[in-house]
Amino acid sequence: MKTFFAAVTEKSTVIMSAKVALFVGSILSLINYGDRIFLYHDMLILDWIKIAVTYCVPYCVATYGAAKFATKHSVGKKGAAFFS
Repeated sequence: MKTFFAAVTEKSTVIMSAKVALFVGSILSLINYGDRIFLYHDMLILDWIKIAVTYCVPYCVATYGAAKFATKHSVGKKGAAFFS
């Protein structure tokens, strides 16, 4: 049985979660701060911290989902396809 921590730290999980975070975080940042970045140029340090957190949230959600899926489907199905 694959442990949750092993699934979270697996290279493929980290890479896929990073891609999701980059895509979703960029869209959310543009929606929430696009005008302040490109039109008004009045971003504060706190705003940049909030943008960093905006990228962390989708990373954590994608990682959690992938790890839960991997741990749930690894029980008793060693070598079997997930959707067979």
